[in-house]
Amino acid sequence: MKALSGSLLFVLAVLVAVPVAAEPAQSGAGWHHFDNPAKEQRYQNLLGNLRCLVCQDESLLDSNADLAADLRAQIFLMMKSGESNAQIKQYLTNRYGDYVLFKPPLDYRTYALWFGPFALALLGLVVLVWSIRHRSRERAAAVSDEERARIDELLRATERNDKQ
Repeated sequence: MKALSGSLLFVLAVLVAVPVAAEPAQSGAGWHHFDNPAKEQRYQNLLGNLRCLVCQDESLLDSNADLAADLRAQIFLMMKSGESNAQIKQYLTNRYGDYVLFKPPLDYRTYALWFGPFALALLGLVVLVWSIRHRSRERAAAVSDEERARIDELLRATERNDKQ
């Protein structure tokens, strides 16, 4: 009887400790739905091309962050009021910068976004080559003049022995 009550207590404790399953994500779009399937598709595509500023590597469509939910609601309202994708993107870039776009435009303000990774990789390669060359020079210079003279003497002695 004690074993049964202990087992029941354990099961009850596990059930209490297990968090309640949260509602599954609403496919990223939240609770915003359009009557027109074309507008719904436009909404989904637009959210898929905008970056969550909290998650950074997720789109607004996929993010569960509070800011992403707020932006989805804002975009929904803007679409309901008849604004175009370009107007919505312009609003978001004015407010959050070009980083909100997964594909920012190529202009002088976004060169760092487009070419920064390549420049950093090139800089890393230059530093690596310089470091390797510098170390090889240090190793060559690590031999003192006395040691170099001794090495030369041993080499000459070896050559003489090979000739005999």
